[in-house]
Amino acid sequence: MHLTIRHETVYSYSAPLAHTIQQLHLTPRSDPQQRVLSWDLSAPGELHAYTDAFGNLSHMMTLDTPHSQLTIVAGGVVETRLPKRGRISTTESLSPLVFTVPTRFTAAGPEIQALAGVCLGNGSATSSKLLQLCERILYGVRYQTGATGVESTATEAVRLGQGVCQDHAHIFIACCLAAGIPARYVSGYIDPENSGHAASHAWVDGWVEDGDYSGWVSFDVTHARLMTDAYCRLAIGRDYDGAAPIRGVRRGGGTESMLVQVQIVPQ
Repeated sequence: MHLTIRHETVYSYSAPLAHTIQQLHLTPRSDPQQRVLSWDLSAPGELHAYTDAFGNLSHMMTLDTPHSQLTIVAGGVVETRLPKRGRISTTESLSPLVFTVPTRFTAAGPEIQALAGVCLGNGSATSSKLLQLCERILYGVRYQTGATGVESTATEAVRLGQGVCQDHAHIFIACCLAAGIPARYVSGYIDPENSGHAASHAWVDGWVEDGDYSGWVSFDVTHARLMTDAYCRLAIGRDYDGAAPIRGVRRGGGTESMLVQVQIVPQ
């Protein structure tokens, strides 16, 4: 499948800023599941390209001139392939043990410990068990736009019983880590079709031990299904902080407002 993607983010401020630094994960990964046919990234100031510790193609944006608005546009065409049974081929050298460390988002409170105990064993899980975990999470934490914020933790979302794809991903990861199973956060895009969900998306990779396969399988917790060729992977990390499309700091600016528009056209 070919996905034509356009992602525009506009920040507006009530007072001029003197300085902005943004870490951008807005360039699709080079993975066996996808190939970037064309891609452009437009942002003010200086852009420094680098590859981060997780193998993500990243940019550091710095803007030192006064500004009251900031527009970042990324887009292009990505060719995606259907991963058989959600299994992710990879050329990365990272050990899966890198993704067994809890973070502030994925620390397991009592509710998550209980959920992990019901759905998972200790130390390993099959693809079917992790799909069942997705279903349990979706049943207990209903998708609701605006119910949580970017700083909400997995435990907070479980207690609230509502959340978005970021929360679903964090809960899945927290459950896996509580059971000793490697799991990681994935940010990217999805063809939303008629689901009503945002085209900018978050899902997960879980380490499975099936009879004929040991490795990463990609799960969309929000839809309780395996990743397909309708997905484009931007970045992986231990949580939202490590894989967020845009993350940064600023000096000044007063009140901030943000407008995000993502368009996905499949072919």
